[in-house]
Amino acid sequence: QVQLVESGGGLVQAGGSLRLSCAASGRTFSNKKMGWFRQAPGKEREFVAAVSWMSGVTTYSDSVKGRFTISRDNAKNTVYLQMNSLKPEDTALYYCAAADRSISIYSYNYDYWGQGTQVTVSS
Repeated sequence: QVQLVESGGGLVQAGGSLRLSCAASGRTFSNKKMGWFRQAPGKEREFVAAVSWMSGVTTYSDSVKGRFTISRDNAKNTVYLQMNSLKPEDTALYYCAAADRSISIYSYNYDYWGQGTQVTVSS
């Protein structure tokens, strides 16, 4: 089994920054990609960003492109989401996800999910 643990969420004012982390663990885990999703109250879960573990190729939702940066530390099996210029619309529960199968980073399909970390942006 693979466990994903997110951290770094919190309360920040609009225009501020926050950095989320997600550490993956599991003795049978061979990382292929990791990504971030978010879900706000009353809204559907939406894709935020993803990174290929081997190549480092990234992809972003248009709503966060230019403001958020996803990165990974292969040695630590950890993915990060640097969030800058935060807006109230970014308020959501942020989930990290991972896949140990060969799934395109442009696919929203993942094998494992974390519990989420809350990000609240005040105006």
